[in-house]
Amino acid sequence: MFTSVDDVSARLAETGYLASPAVATTVFLADRLGKPLLVEGPAGVGKTELAKAVAEVAGARLVRLQCYEGVDESRALYEWNHAKQLLRISAGRDETWDEARTDIFSEEFLLTRPLLTAIRGDDPKVLLIDETDKADVEVEGLLLEVLSDFQVTVPELGTITATRRPFVVLTSNASRELSEALRRRCLFLYIGFPDEELERRIVRLKVPGLDEALARSVVRVVGALRAMDLRKVPSVAETVDWAHTLLALGADSLDETVVRATLGVLLKHQDDVLKASAKLDLDAL
Repeated sequence: MFTSVDDVSARLAETGYLASPAVATTVFLADRLGKPLLVEGPAGVGKTELAKAVAEVAGARLVRLQCYEGVDESRALYEWNHAKQLLRISAGRDETWDEARTDIFSEEFLLTRPLLTAIRGDDPKVLLIDETDKADVEVEGLLLEVLSDFQVTVPELGTITATRRPFVVLTSNASRELSEALRRRCLFLYIGFPDEELERRIVRLKVPGLDEALARSVVRVVGALRAMDLRKVPSVAETVDWAHTLLALGADSLDETVVRATLGVLLKHQDDVLKASAKLDLDAL
């Protein structure tokens, strides 16, 4: 998909995703080596958006498996359309079981889920396995099989092997440790909070109506909040939300009244709001 690291940066930027050199380099290597990309970092720093941006620049279909506690093989790989199978059996009452079984376990009755969908067909795809750390440990064994050989075995149909491998992105907020076996199969990328200059560029790109001076002030205040001992520090997504908020309010500068009135956009816990209200010194920023 990409010819160089600079090509990655330039093409992702066209979609509105400003990639750091580390991000651009790892995406290029994942593409060139054909390896899944495991992206870790705090919520709201652009892990999921990276997969969406890669799909957009590649003209590929985004196939997303949203992980959660209790997700299983039927939700990740495939399942059979039991209601349709029952109707088919009822309609063919004069058939033997062997005749009916051959029919009902065919493609017509197969419901493909994200992992199987991603390896079927010749069209380009980006497979996003989102919030992998929220899935049960057992699901990792399923992922190991799929990501090692890019094939899935359906007992009734045989082994389905990818004719065109998808670009794979796994994201994790590190709420639990992923297995070493899964990590070995992936290139690793950690996306943390961007530096001040990159975050300012992101804000200006996402909120074009915000002037340069106010964008700088926004990023400095968010940086000060991240330095505090808070339950949940603001992410990049919340920085952008705050910039939109200030624009909607018609604020042309940051003063104590505006900041205190809008802290709820940045902070999601009352004790964090109280702590920030007491400690934040706008004059020092």
